[in-house]
Amino acid sequence: MEETLKELGDYLVAQRPDDVIAFEVAYGELTVGIHRDAIRHFVDWLAHDANTGFLNITDVCGVDYPQREMRFDVVYHLLSPTRNLRIRLKVETDEVTPVPSITPILPGADWFEREAYDMYGILFIGHPDLRRLLTDYGFEGHPLRKDFPVSGYVEVRYDDQQKRVVYEPVRLTQEFRDFDFLSPWEGTEYVLPGDEKAKEAPKPEQKSS
Repeated sequence: MEETLKELGDYLVAQRPDDVIAFEVAYGELTVGIHRDAIRHFVDWLAHDANTGFLNITDVCGVDYPQREMRFDVVYHLLSPTRNLRIRLKVETDEVTPVPSITPILPGADWFEREAYDMYGILFIGHPDLRRLLTDYGFEGHPLRKDFPVSGYVEVRYDDQQKRVVYEPVRLTQEFRDFDFLSPWEGTEYVLPGDEKAKEAPKPEQKSS
């Protein structure tokens, strides 16, 4: 299998040298780096070339690397039913540079690209309906970015007085706690609620006369 994928990688480089940055075969999978602006034309060629036939889109997702200048990878997984092979494509982008949408080529990428936009804020130019997919109306931020706070920015609750759902800034009901990870059998240096008597010094025994 690895030899077949290696031959496929060499074929892609030979046929589309201006589109392919590099390829790698690892763990039985072929990963190909593609120039961002070439992704739509490359996917179109992959789907229609007789020696490839990658016309089934399995997934499009994002990966966040905040330390990089181009912080996002857009990752495409495609399947060739005729060759029974899978391929992974990667392109790099940032918060403001759009990636050409492959939805006009493979309509099944529609919701995948919308999810990547919703979760990461990745922009896709040429998408027919690029709007949020999983988060609610008025949601702020993109939840799968590494710099998105775990608690979020707002919380949602139903208000009985207003008879509607309201959005409010997140309020933590208690401060973050520090845990000493001591076993109950080892005991603690502080007194737990309800253990006040257990921590009292034992009373001296009274001698009988």
